[in-house]
Amino acid sequence: MSKKDEFKKFASTHPELINFINDGSMTWQKFYEIYDIYGDDNRSWSKFINNTSNTENINIPKKLSGVGKILGNIDMNSIQEHINTAQKALGVIQELTLKNSSDVSNVAKGPTSTRPINKFFED
Repeated sequence: MSKKDEFKKFASTHPELINFINDGSMTWQKFYEIYDIYGDDNRSWSKFINNTSNTENINIPKKLSGVGKILGNIDMNSIQEHINTAQKALGVIQELTLKNSSDVSNVAKGPTSTRPINKFFED
């Protein structure tokens, strides 16, 4: 098994590492570098793995504040403008399809009189 696969297995057995990724204090690259240098049996993991109860309780408000930041960054006026633009585009497409369907009904669908069998191409 490669070192990368061993790290994936280690990370899957310690889901509390995700809390440090979500709050931005660590990255998967940094965790992998620690694992690559020290492995899984070292004191270097104690600050990330043993603090699970504290980080889980702290991360809930952080996650909620993150959602608040995301919602705060949304410009409702620009969303309304995009919706209006999409509605106008759909209206134009609808008008074009309705005009084309009415024009198609007015077009002759074939010859109005029967042709003799021996006449081809306006002979």
